[in-house]
Amino acid sequence: MSHITIIKAAAVDLPKEPFNGRHMIDGVWLASSDGATFERKSPSHGMVVSVSAKGGALEVDAAVAAARRAFDAGGWKHTSGKERAQVLHRVAGLIAGNIERIALLETLESGKPIYQARAEIEGAVDLWRYAAALARTLHGDSHNALGSDMLGMILKEPVGVVSIITPWNFPFLIVSQKLPFALAAGCTAVVKPSELTPSTTVILGEFLQEAGFPEGVVNIVLGYGDPVGAAMSTHADVDMVTFTGSTAVGKHIVAATSGTLKKVSLELGGKNPQVIFPDADLDQAADAIVFGVYFNAGECCNSGSRIIVHEDVVEALTEKVVALSKKVPFGDPLDPRTQVGAIISDAHNRKIDGYVNAAKDAGADILLGGKALDIDGLPGKFYMPTIVSNLSADMAIAREEVFGPVLSVLRFKDFDEAVTLANATSYGLSAGVWSENVHTCLAFAREVQAGTVWTNTWMDGYSEMPFGGVKESGLGRELGRYGLEEFLEVKSVLMRVGKTRVPWVAK
Repeated sequence: MSHITIIKAAAVDLPKEPFNGRHMIDGVWLASSDGATFERKSPSHGMVVSVSAKGGALEVDAAVAAARRAFDAGGWKHTSGKERAQVLHRVAGLIAGNIERIALLETLESGKPIYQARAEIEGAVDLWRYAAALARTLHGDSHNALGSDMLGMILKEPVGVVSIITPWNFPFLIVSQKLPFALAAGCTAVVKPSELTPSTTVILGEFLQEAGFPEGVVNIVLGYGDPVGAAMSTHADVDMVTFTGSTAVGKHIVAATSGTLKKVSLELGGKNPQVIFPDADLDQAADAIVFGVYFNAGECCNSGSRIIVHEDVVEALTEKVVALSKKVPFGDPLDPRTQVGAIISDAHNRKIDGYVNAAKDAGADILLGGKALDIDGLPGKFYMPTIVSNLSADMAIAREEVFGPVLSVLRFKDFDEAVTLANATSYGLSAGVWSENVHTCLAFAREVQAGTVWTNTWMDGYSEMPFGGVKESGLGRELGRYGLEEFLEVKSVLMRVGKTRVPWVAK
């Protein structure tokens, strides 16, 4: 293991007792009606991090009923943008004052490095503040050129009760990409975090109460996708479902919502390419590639998991990527030096290894890594930084989402081949292009099938910029003004001025 950088177990004080998570329904913290619970063990440290109420159909019914009452008979949808913004700002302040508390729990439940968890929670603060700004600038349109006797207005109204289902890889950040925008629009919500990372969403519920949200406006139900997520997707009193997770589950949600034609917003998987042209700055590209594939241990929908490199520079660039990969610190996520932590579960670790072994059996070359990694003093599961080359574009590892610290290297001869390879998957979330020629970058940005394109960088993100995919990477957008629009319905109002209507029935 001497050819990679390993951080051993840190000498830190771990929580003495597991976090106790309960449902928040209609402003009340509740155990499950049948008393059922489930526990989450840390994927890095092996300890029981949390014990949570295990919800079912009864809890979903109660939560949806509370959200329905809060929307139909409550006052939240009628509050002014200023009032909504004030409450959202209070939540942002409470998050900002509790970063260390949230980060520790998120690190232990997810296995991600604590330095990264802190940064994500700081990013969540900005999301809540940005959504507050949107609440104050929300407006419709008017049409005063329909004739002297007619005025047209377009109202933008909250869609209603929203089911928000979030994943385990960025539990606090992703709920903050959805919930504050729904609330800024005037919606009410039922939130289900992943059963692998439930606890920081419960902490967020505490902040929502302290900030002064009315009872029932936000409800939290803990538990598994079946039955909780399934019930939230099919419930007749839910108007919209927003989900982040795998494409396979996203397809199930679309099918489940078809019976009631709910509005659906999905942020799903990706097999995101970075295309490197021969005039690119290879040092800059290599660093961004290493960041893109190892960030969050590759358990990221935006992972830069495949690079498509011009044949003139593929060897030189690959050498740089291998050398940098050896310097990335893998290990104890509670050590602030660690940049890559544990894999979320044993099952997922085996899935990653299966992709690598299948590629190897098919003739691919493993330039680095390619197996599980043991860390002294830690019982959890880790995976080595892995680089796979000599691939064909039809191999599973080059087309499918591995969701681990595994980089696939492909080569191309000309621009058209690069675009063809970039688009040769069912996904279309994000893509990157590296070239000093702006015309090359712009031409690629227009041709690649992706919701986001980065040029000479990777995974920069801002609250103002919309995020989402095409093809099987999802439906709709999050963040920016477009993210707010997802939670709104458009209503046309036509007003005749004076008694100018021509009679339809002759007198």
